[in-house]
Amino acid sequence: MPDNTRIMTTLRHSPAAHRVVALAYDGLCTFEFGVAVEIFGLPRPEMGDNWYHFAVAAVDAGALRATGGIRITAEGGLELLADAQTIVVPGWRGAESPVPADLCAALQQACQRGCRIISICSGVFVLAAAGLLNGRKATTHWRYTDGLRERYPAIVVLEDALYYDEGNVMTSAGSAAGIDLCLHVVREDFGLDAANMVARRLVVQPHRDGSQTQQLIRPVARTRESRQLGQLFDFLHQQLAESHTVASLAQRVGMSPRTFLRRFQESTGTTPARWILQARLQRAQTLLEQTRIPIDLVAGQAGFGNAALLRHHFHQRYGISPAMYRKKFAEMAK
Repeated sequence: MPDNTRIMTTLRHSPAAHRVVALAYDGLCTFEFGVAVEIFGLPRPEMGDNWYHFAVAAVDAGALRATGGIRITAEGGLELLADAQTIVVPGWRGAESPVPADLCAALQQACQRGCRIISICSGVFVLAAAGLLNGRKATTHWRYTDGLRERYPAIVVLEDALYYDEGNVMTSAGSAAGIDLCLHVVREDFGLDAANMVARRLVVQPHRDGSQTQQLIRPVARTRESRQLGQLFDFLHQQLAESHTVASLAQRVGMSPRTFLRRFQESTGTTPARWILQARLQRAQTLLEQTRIPIDLVAGQAGFGNAALLRHHFHQRYGISPAMYRKKFAEMAK
């Protein structure tokens, strides 16, 4: 499974007046475009005045056809990219469809000045055509990974990742993975609580590790089991500092350990141990950001038991120590 530990090697920038521009084009992928609008373009008064400023830039002139018989008219063209701090490229109209030279040039200029550029699903082919992924790791929908590798051999194609963060260039897999990547961006810009709030509004899981496999077999959960697992997640969030075993968790939901592991994997795409570790890391991040309590108390309240264990997992995951994370976050917040 590809490494995606590079989620937090740089700290969040100031979100004030952060401008997000999503591309629209003839043959627009409606769902992926809708993901960008929902997360970055929806008014969120509860987030205050510094939430994202959103705009849509048309790649093609005139009314644009979108999947499902929809037609849209964008508020501007590629000139809007000049002021963007984040550019979202929804799934492109086809892996074989040429990418306009003026779009490639605009993206290259944006990348050179430090703009963050993210792609959803087949949008990766636009970034690839612009040369933004040469020598970098990237992912896309599993149906397109072979084609991407063949057409752009300079890209390190990750076959089994939900999304990948390469600093100011980020890529995601199929449609729903775009939600995961966009929530990752919100976490970087506004913090864990804000991302959780947006996820709650969307009624989706707050965090799926980018390195999770794409091709999960996820049958519709039985009603009783779905309710039990939902209650279990609530319990775990409330009891992160406690010790948990597969046997104790299985007993809590009234399943055999074998059935519990299978249902948990189907529901989350990961194991109980990895899920709990990620939840504990997120709790540690929140405590480091919002409190001044000593690192050993952060470790205890987050469920790591001691500061050494917290430092090990925190550095392994984010490439930075808890103390340095707190220091840099405080500096960015000034």
